[in-house]
Amino acid sequence: MPRTPPSRDVQRERRAWIRETDQWRHERHVEKGYRIKWGYVGIAYLVEAMVIGASLWGAWLFAGYYSDGDPRAFYFMLLAPLVYAAVELCRVPLGILARTQRSFVVRVLAIIGIVFAAGVTTKSVSQLGEMMFHPRLMDAAKAKTALKDAQADRSTIDGRIGAADARVAQYTTELDQIEKRATENATQLAGLPAQRCERISGTNSRGQRYSNLKCVTDPRTATLNASVAKAGADRGLVVKSLEDARKARAELDRGAADRKVADAEQAYRNAVNRSQLHSFTAMVYGVDPIDVTDAQVHAFLRIFVFVPALCAAFASTILALCSVSVRKTFMDEDDLGATVDPAATPYMLDSITDAIREEMGLQQPKPAAARDAAAAREAAAGGAVIPIDRRPAASAPTAVPASAGAGA
Repeated sequence: MPRTPPSRDVQRERRAWIRETDQWRHERHVEKGYRIKWGYVGIAYLVEAMVIGASLWGAWLFAGYYSDGDPRAFYFMLLAPLVYAAVELCRVPLGILARTQRSFVVRVLAIIGIVFAAGVTTKSVSQLGEMMFHPRLMDAAKAKTALKDAQADRSTIDGRIGAADARVAQYTTELDQIEKRATENATQLAGLPAQRCERISGTNSRGQRYSNLKCVTDPRTATLNASVAKAGADRGLVVKSLEDARKARAELDRGAADRKVADAEQAYRNAVNRSQLHSFTAMVYGVDPIDVTDAQVHAFLRIFVFVPALCAAFASTILALCSVSVRKTFMDEDDLGATVDPAATPYMLDSITDAIREEMGLQQPKPAAARDAAAAREAAAGGAVIPIDRRPAASAPTAVPASAGAGA
């Protein structure tokens, strides 16, 4: 299908409409005294929306993590972030107001509002930055605590081994004493005479005869039996305590303590290597990541958290400030695009000449013919005023000679 060429009239109308639109926009900007580039403002609002969304989402996660399942505490923790988000939303409009308002007081108030809103944004973004580094820092802190415990355990292993050996020796001595006492009691009990039994017969009060078997035991037998029983009970307790002491002593191994310290050091090194904050701190201070101190880490954390937070707080505001173009020559003729019609030039020159004459205290201007004659005389006499408008005076139409008319 052949393509038809576009209509020239339509193209002319489209170009004319575009020129008229641009002219209207230009005149509107001139009347306002400034021009706003809405594309940049849109980007600033997009950045602001991303910051507000990330802040609210971080506050939601923060409240869910630290509210411990209490719904009331959860919603209480979300009230302040909502207010902070509303304050952050005011930064871009305040930046535009700081550029477009002509009142100095209003501009100062807008700048103060920008600083306050930026402070709120810095707080929210710094909290997000700390939450970003928090899991790795907690892992490193736990690994460091385990390492310190292992090192402390190794440093006291000798003392605890000595104490455990002393307890084992004490219980062994007590067991030996109990065994010795029990043996002596058993020997004494075995050396006692056997029980003697004899038959006793007689007549009771009723006159009846009786006959019973009576056994007589050595009085020392009961005492020795009680001593043997007590020795058996004491022996059971001491044996149990001795087993526990020997078990505790078996757990105290210098090699195991060294291996525990080595494992803790490796775990701490792995946790530190996973923490980019430790890596950057070690790179700045020129030390091994495992050798950086908590003070160095937190000093670098302040840089990593607050500096990006300040940049995020002022980035969209600076973009909003730069999106406004203020016309420095507002209401100037050149800015307004004013042009002088050639037909109005004589009138403008006359008004300028009259103003000069009034300032110099001269007389009012005369008619054109008389003015030219007076100007010529003054010029010939060395006058100081030279007329600006030197157009030839309109001469009256001359009569045509009769002879010329007759000849025609």
